[in-house]
Amino acid sequence: MSSVRQQDFLRRMPEASNDLRQRRSFWHAIHIDPWLLLLLVMLTFSGMWVLYSASEGSLRMVQRQATFFGLAYIAMFAVAQVRLSLVARWAPVFYIGGVCLLIAVLFFGVGAKGAQRWLSLGGFRFQPSEIMKLAMPIAIAAYLASKTLPPKFKHVFWSLVLISIPTVLIIRQPDLGTSILVAASGIIVLFYSGLSWRYIVTAFTLLGASVWPMWEYVLRDYQRQRVLTLFNPESDPQGAGWNIIQSKTAIGSGGMSGKGWLEGTQSHLNFLPESHTDFIIAVLAEELGFIGVLLLLALYLLIVARGFIIAANAQDSFRRLLAGSITLTFFIYVFVNVGMVGGLLPVVGVPLPLVSLGGTSLVTLMLGFGLLMAISTEQRLVVNK
Repeated sequence: MSSVRQQDFLRRMPEASNDLRQRRSFWHAIHIDPWLLLLLVMLTFSGMWVLYSASEGSLRMVQRQATFFGLAYIAMFAVAQVRLSLVARWAPVFYIGGVCLLIAVLFFGVGAKGAQRWLSLGGFRFQPSEIMKLAMPIAIAAYLASKTLPPKFKHVFWSLVLISIPTVLIIRQPDLGTSILVAASGIIVLFYSGLSWRYIVTAFTLLGASVWPMWEYVLRDYQRQRVLTLFNPESDPQGAGWNIIQSKTAIGSGGMSGKGWLEGTQSHLNFLPESHTDFIIAVLAEELGFIGVLLLLALYLLIVARGFIIAANAQDSFRRLLAGSITLTFFIYVFVNVGMVGGLLPVVGVPLPLVSLGGTSLVTLMLGFGLLMAISTEQRLVVNK
């Protein structure tokens, strides 16, 4: 009996392995990481579900977001087909083009709510600063990957110069939140390149020394007020402290399991500002409670974990640095938004990725995930040879 079972096992193994290779080759052929795609789709539907409630059942807003998601997924699939060697070769063009667009914003930008951050071309309005969120890590990763790692002092210096140029241009718009994210996307590449602890300690020392000059000469009055409000929002409950107070009230009123979907009062009675953009997680906390927030954060962490796995298995330095930067920057987006809404960080206008209403930012994020897909499938194709 045992010999018969062994023969059956030996006969079936080649068939099983062939089926497995066929399933894997399908995903390789279309250059898609199935696990990452599944997590992104789950987050997409979760975001649409929360947005419907945050917008008070506005089908028009949900349909608009669905259109953005459609364009974003198409962009992701398209970028996933691109060879990473080609991306590295064109990195200087992406960077220079992004900087030129930021300079154009200073002279020809479209203003809204006291800020000049957009360009309008043929009736289509977009933020060039969103493009730099992706152009920055590509450029720094390509530059450092072409050098000996860990990077030498001169390579660190020129990397910081490349990081500072678009960061300063974005601060002048002004857009402090995006400037922080763009700078972080480049600095993360430096950390991943094996930066010496001597440089890291020096950087934190210089950062600490620059706090006062930045407070006096870089930050504007309303930005200083946001920082002060973080520590004492009750000092101006009807003004600068309103956003934090109402968001914390919404989070606290949700309790463990929430009031129920579409039953939140803070957003539906218009107490909670920007409920469909920057403060959308407060809507989720009020309606689905602490459990709902934990489930959403778990989904984010799974996406981050998958990104780190892709980075760890990348073929070379460029792919590893790029994948690590895209993944950790995505985590920073989530961390800053959640900290901002929870009153742990100043309000800097950072939306919750793939959940808040958005157009350019959504497409930019999915382009980054498209690069992760390309890195993942390129690595697996080499392993399977």
